[in-house]
Amino acid sequence: MPHHLARVRRICAALPGTTERLSHGEPTFFVHKKVYVMFAANHHDDGRIAVWLPVPGDAQEDLIEAAPKVYFCPPYVGVRGWVGINLDRIAEKKLKAHIHAAWKLLAPKRLLAEFVGARRT
Repeated sequence: MPHHLARVRRICAALPGTTERLSHGEPTFFVHKKVYVMFAANHHDDGRIAVWLPVPGDAQEDLIEAAPKVYFCPPYVGVRGWVGINLDRIAEKKLKAHIHAAWKLLAPKRLLAEFVGARRT
């Protein structure tokens, strides 16, 4: 489990305005007071080491249907379109893409512009 959390921390720490603190007993990542990634280590004994994060539009259902061993509907936030991702079943590049997309959904416009501008240079 420590390497999974380190993976998530590394990806999140590279995004502007990110802070981490415990929320509901788990490391949670915020961009300007908005949660964009929740780490979940065996939440209520579900056997998963995962992250929960928002996905754009109607992507939740499509992701879960396409790869049910990787993606799942997490408790509490699943009804708001969030998806759970089993960390032992996803490649680094794909995980990074999901975390970046979640950050972009919630980041203030100023930070988003900074991030996009920095990536072009």
